Amino acid sequence: MSCNAKILSSLKIRYLAGLVKAKSYILYTEPYQLNIVGVRNKNTNPIRFDDKLNVFWKDGSGKWEGRQYAITTDPSTVYLERGGFVTAGTGTAILPNGQYVDAWKIGTHRGYKALVQAKDICVYRDYDRNAFLDFNIEDKTCGLYGINIHRAISGGANDGEGNTSEIGDYSAGCQVFQNYYCFQDFLGLVEKQEGIYGNKYFTYTLFDKWLQNKFYVKRATYGFLIFVGLAFLGYGLYLMKKTK
Repeated sequence: MSCNAKILSSLKIRYLAGLVKAKSYILYTEPYQLNIVGVRNKNTNPIRFDDKLNVFWKDGSGKWEGRQYAITTDPSTVYLERGGFVTAGTGTAILPNGQYVDAWKIGTHRGYKALVQAKDICVYRDYDRNAFLDFNIEDKTCGLYGINIHRAISGGANDGEGNTSEIGDYSAGCQVFQNYYCFQDFLGLVEKQEGIYGNKYFTYTLFDKWLQNKFYVKRATYGFLIFVGLAFLGYGLYLMKKTK
């Protein structure tokens, strides 16, 4: 079996690199040093692997190459409804958008090689124990929570092609590959960087279309309320002036 990863076009890589640079984030340009960029779907679903992980790098001749994998950046309904990973009610971790420089390293997740959290990061918490992502973007907790980059089911998984059909209990806030063979492909890239530069730390960047949507809706709602308030104030002043 082989990975069903999408090969990134030069245009797509330039687009992703532009997003990274627009945020003044680090863009790695040394040969085979990886830019690992996740994109959370704006219509996020805590059951499906509906997000993307893009990996792009320059080869030995300075040419950009890249691949895109299906992942989830969200915790599943299993943990959302429990309200936490280990202890119910502690809140389910959700990785915020941003760049996490040197925050992961090669290590072991549940007995197999993966990228594991190497330093404190801050996460949102979902406390309400329902099946939907819901959190206060002003409220974060920070620490070593085991927010790892790993796979779901090994081998042929549910369809014989390496794909896991639903997130299930495979993500409590981690970034999780749907396809086993694609995760092995990704590990090959990680190990190549390790072979050249040593097991230094890996940087992960997450762009959150869902949170961006939520922010725009919130801003639009506030704008509408302000408009309505000003309209009522103006009408009140008009009535006061009319009765004089």
